[in-house]
Amino acid sequence: MARSTLDTARPEIGRSLVVGGSSTNYHDVGEGDPVLLVHGSGPGVTAWANWRLNMPILAEDFRVIAPDMFGFGYSDSKGRIEDKQVWVDQLAGFLDGLGIDKVSIVGNSFGGGITLAFMIAHPDRVERAVLMGPAGLNFPITPALDKVWGYEPSVEAMRESLKYLAWDHSRLTEDLIQSRYVASARPEAHEPYHATFGGADRQANVAMLASREEDIAAIAHETLILHGIADQVIPLDSTVRLATLMKRADLHLFAECGHWVQIERMASFNRMVAEFFRNGLKG
Repeated sequence: MARSTLDTARPEIGRSLVVGGSSTNYHDVGEGDPVLLVHGSGPGVTAWANWRLNMPILAEDFRVIAPDMFGFGYSDSKGRIEDKQVWVDQLAGFLDGLGIDKVSIVGNSFGGGITLAFMIAHPDRVERAVLMGPAGLNFPITPALDKVWGYEPSVEAMRESLKYLAWDHSRLTEDLIQSRYVASARPEAHEPYHATFGGADRQANVAMLASREEDIAAIAHETLILHGIADQVIPLDSTVRLATLMKRADLHLFAECGHWVQIERMASFNRMVAEFFRNGLKG
């Protein structure tokens, strides 16, 4: 029987797995080779909010697993997180708990930085990777990222944050803005988010998510890197530098697209990711 999210009334809440005393909320759909989706760090984000338009399509060919990372959504909080190793260890323990040895990974923004760190720490556990508007290198923080990480809950602040993420602002419906605001205002969501990302020195968060360039250059996995040309959050030159460092990486740029490649270019994203995971760079 195909796996599915359990609670259709609250789709952001999926299954729960406790590893090492900490609970991870996750979604597990489809059958086939496992694909792990690691979300970004926008306010109010959950795995479901990040990947809701992609999971059903990718699940036609793969077992798709999308966890809420610690401090986000409905997974446990770890208070202020100052080392990305906390999230790397979460993914390793999470996969152990599911009995999965090896996966392909899609990492979005913050999730891209965590994916890179996971590839470096556990190269034998990764088949291929897709990095989308990724963190992972140190760069001067953009005004958009500084604003997004400095978010304090209000409907208007959420509206402004989402404008930084999307190129096409017509996608920012009042329902979307309201739902993301409500998700972001939950004390269990905002307190760990603010503790980790909202401090005065938000440039330090960029550095915390960065891996050493020599370690990135040593990554041997086939990697597909995706970036919206109009992305205000992660600078394009950082992604180009990343693609140059990685010896087995292809870079694809999307016109008329901001930080939300998986949403604004959904059909292309779903098609390219599925094709890449089936056939690799030579597909």
